[in-house]
Amino acid sequence: MDRGTVGSAQSGRLLVEVREEGPSAVVTPAGELDHHTADLLREPLEDCLAGGFKRLVIDCSRLEFCDSTGLNVLLGARLKAEAGGGGVALVGMQPVVARVFEITGADAVFAVHDTLEAALADDSA
Repeated sequence: MDRGTVGSAQSGRLLVEVREEGPSAVVTPAGELDHHTADLLREPLEDCLAGGFKRLVIDCSRLEFCDSTGLNVLLGARLKAEAGGGGVALVGMQPVVARVFEITGADAVFAVHDTLEAALADDSA
């Protein structure tokens, strides 16, 4: 498997790491995803799609909080990826983050996996 670091971005409340895993970009936000930090995730997601990645795997295992602004960033990335023939998969959501997706029904529009390995093996997203 090709594992190369693509980049990272950080503020006091959110760190975003991006790496390549074969044909997928694995994006790992750590901390709080909200109105104040959403652009720190939006920009790397858009950069990955603009750079030729059709498939994004968002590793949410280190995401401690996500509000509606963060959810909209992920939904926007999903729409752009699908428009380009790709998709977005979510991995390892903590209960507090999963709850936001359940309440809004957004969990029905994403491929959600328990592990990164499972997400990388599933090429439907």
